[in-house]
Amino acid sequence: MNVELVTRRGCHLCEDALGLLRELGLEPRQRDVDGDPELFRLYDFRVPVVLVDGCVVGEGRLDRQALGRALRR
Repeated sequence: MNVELVTRRGCHLCEDALGLLRELGLEPRQRDVDGDPELFRLYDFRVPVVLVDGCVVGEGRLDRQALGRALRR
C-alpha cells in the first residue's frame, strides 16, 4: 500500500493528518501542494489530502475512524 499525504507549509490540518496517519502506524510520503503544479491544480483548497495507491481516501479535516476504515480496504 502506497500512502501519500498532500500538504502545505503552515497548515494545521495537515499536521493533524500526519499525526493521525502516524497513530495508525503509517509514515506517508509527504508532497507539497505548492511545489507541484499538477497537485496544486487538483488539491489547492482541499489539503490535506490522503491518497492510497493514487486514490483519494480523505481530505480536509480528517476523522480518525473513517480514515482507519479507508486504510484497511
